[in-house]
Amino acid sequence: MGKQARAIVEVSLKDLVKDLNKAYCDEWLAYYLYWYMAQIVSGKAYEDISEFLMKIAKDELEHATEVADLIIKLGGLPTAHITELEKNANYPYPIPPKNTSDINRIIRTVTEAEAGAIDVYNKIAKKTLSKDNVTYQLVTHILAEEVAHEEMFENLQER
Repeated sequence: MGKQARAIVEVSLKDLVKDLNKAYCDEWLAYYLYWYMAQIVSGKAYEDISEFLMKIAKDELEHATEVADLIIKLGGLPTAHITELEKNANYPYPIPPKNTSDINRIIRTVTEAEAGAIDVYNKIAKKTLSKDNVTYQLVTHILAEEVAHEEMFENLQER
């Protein structure tokens, strides 16, 4: 973002970068959660669930990349140290179930994570509505994907 683009933002850039950095940390934790569970899932239909979790993991990594790019454009830097991710996230890392064949518990874990992401991006969208159109567009795009993820997991749980 150039100087003029940053100048027209009507919210504190420092606060916005802080909010986005927290979302960035959330995305990395979500990526790892989905990736990890895709590796360890077992039991009935585990291949389908593993493939599904890997697809969502890739989406979460894409979100982290998009948010990092925006943080840099706004003049900030994304969290650099892996040890700082959970410390700076909006939510603690959800502990994956120990029973790798408990598909319903895995689905509940990721559904709860998606609900947290929806809350985070909804708050940033409200904060930037008509005040920072670039950030607003990105976070509503990610919000729509998180809503779709939650719905997919809820539909799996109903089966």
